[in-house]
Amino acid sequence: MSNVNVVLGAFYGDEGKGKIIDYLSKDAKYAVRFSGGNNAGHSIEVDGKKFAFHLLPSGILNKNIKAILGNGVVIDPKVLLSEINELKENGYEVKNLYISDKAHVILPYHIVFDGLLEEVRGNRKIGTTKRGIGPAYCDKYERCGIRMEDFVGNNFRELLKINVENKNVILKAYKQPKLKFMEIYKEYKEYAKALKKYVCDTTTMLHKAIKNNENILCEGAQATLLDIDFGSYPYVTSSSPTIGGVSTGTGIGARYIGEVYGVIKAYSSRVGEGPYVTEQANEIGDKIRELGHEYGTTTKRPRRCGWLDIVALNYAVMINGLTGIALNHLDTIGKLDKIKLCVAYKYKGKITTDFKANLEFLNNSEAVYEEFDGNFGDISNCKTFEELPENAKKYVNRIEELTGIKVKFIGVGAGREDIIVR
Repeated sequence: MSNVNVVLGAFYGDEGKGKIIDYLSKDAKYAVRFSGGNNAGHSIEVDGKKFAFHLLPSGILNKNIKAILGNGVVIDPKVLLSEINELKENGYEVKNLYISDKAHVILPYHIVFDGLLEEVRGNRKIGTTKRGIGPAYCDKYERCGIRMEDFVGNNFRELLKINVENKNVILKAYKQPKLKFMEIYKEYKEYAKALKKYVCDTTTMLHKAIKNNENILCEGAQATLLDIDFGSYPYVTSSSPTIGGVSTGTGIGARYIGEVYGVIKAYSSRVGEGPYVTEQANEIGDKIRELGHEYGTTTKRPRRCGWLDIVALNYAVMINGLTGIALNHLDTIGKLDKIKLCVAYKYKGKITTDFKANLEFLNNSEAVYEEFDGNFGDISNCKTFEELPENAKKYVNRIEELTGIKVKFIGVGAGREDIIVR
């Protein structure tokens, strides 16, 4: 089995990937983020201190790990430096960060266009975080993007000038203020100086690690149902947070990948617009939100909450080839008297267990539920599966029965040590 393992979100994001990544990184030499930008967020609590990372790999808190931002990530230099400085202020030296020379840079005009495009969509808004992620990926594929190797090299001024001139032509058509080239350049060349020491060829670094049998942990941002290809398009992110994004975002080939863990919550949530079959836009949803503190790490927006969806989970199992499930917030859902689990959809009068990432299908599907008893009590001190109350074990066992995948990690509390490993 390969020494390269992967942690992915299996629903709409915010599943608590950071906690699982943080645990698994204890045995890893490399922690690699392969997609997305600062539209994502990992929250990790260490010794009573809560860290919210939007770009930095979660594994960076382990000084024995080399934390890598892969080529598939789009990087806002200002945000990244802010996170680095926060860690330094809390006693972390941040000598273990490496940034792919092929990663693309988010610049001020990307943020301008992100907000502008969302505004002109009117009532068809996607729900973007307006952090410039989508436009940065657009430039990447339009082949006018600025990569980290150019950003910290000698070409930055020339490439920036060309881009600003071209963007100003578009902004003029929208009757928007012009971008000021020198203003942007003076600010961002300072960011480039500060980040230059971290930039290198991370693909070669990772393949040397593979040859040396060193453990590599690849961590995803966002999640399967937000994938640009396999999610509920167009209400998706701008990258591939599914298994394919690992190879294209790091340069690690498929044959090197071993375990693929899908992270879910014992309920579900979604931020932004788009279909959501098991959403509870009612008192139950409100209660889950408050019990689980469901507010966006990046945006602080209240998350839409609902029941766990096995139909969608099995789709994530299929797309990603999951070998294990990490189930978070079992303690949260156990505070309810009754728990529901979606086991099928009813679409046009017919029952189906097949998921389709199609708006017409999702908007017209009704969840078919099984009901379980809750009231688990305080399970935060449980260290083994056997110690869990019977109601909790029944719920977990049913998830395994319906997916055919072992639940290998169970989150039973907010702290990073509050986890059952099976």
